[in-house]
Amino acid sequence: MSVKKTSAEKRHAQSEVRRMRNKAVKSRVHTSLKKYMEAILKKDQPLAQEKLKVLHSELDNAYRKGVIKLNACARKKSRMAVLYNVTFAAAK
Repeated sequence: MSVKKTSAEKRHAQSEVRRMRNKAVKSRVHTSLKKYMEAILKKDQPLAQEKLKVLHSELDNAYRKGVIKLNACARKKSRMAVLYNVTFAAAK
């Protein structure tokens, strides 16, 4: 005879799957942020511009998947754009 899961066990299993999925998305965002910051510290403008584009994409993806909220996504994108502008403003 088969053993049935209780609803609490099912919910726990579902939450564990979601937690791992959210962790993977957040990890991609953090990795993109780290690569962007490395490019900023090297003062490599073309690389930083490319990494900023990738970071924006990852943040939008995290928002679409419900991992981060809209305002958090917008705030992070804005702060990284300001950092880019401040860093490379003197180069112009």
